[in-house]
Amino acid sequence: QVQLVESGGGLVQAGGSLRLSCEASGRTFSTYAMAWFRQAPGNEREFVAHISRSGNTYYTDSVKGRFTISRDKAKNTVYLQMNSLKPEDTAVYSCAASSRGVVGRSYDYWGQGTQVTVSS
Repeated sequence: QVQLVESGGGLVQAGGSLRLSCEASGRTFSTYAMAWFRQAPGNEREFVAHISRSGNTYYTDSVKGRFTISRDKAKNTVYLQMNSLKPEDTAVYSCAASSRGVVGRSYDYWGQGTQVTVSS
């Protein structure tokens, strides 16, 4: 069992930056691929970024060049650095863990989410 707890959300002006953190419980963190998803009001949950066990990264097109996913295995934590934020980035951001490693699908564990609001 893996528990995921996100932090770092908040209110920021367009063009600003935020760094989200997701801390995982358990000693098997390094065996999971990790990802960030987001869901805006009235929309379906959307894949944002994925980092494999070996550190390979993948992004949805709308955040490429602006967001960076990373992981610190010593701290059991995955990060999402978000720069040049836009109002359309406003959403609840959740992290997820996958034992299968398929990008964008089949995640085993989910966090509760953290709200990110970008004002224009």
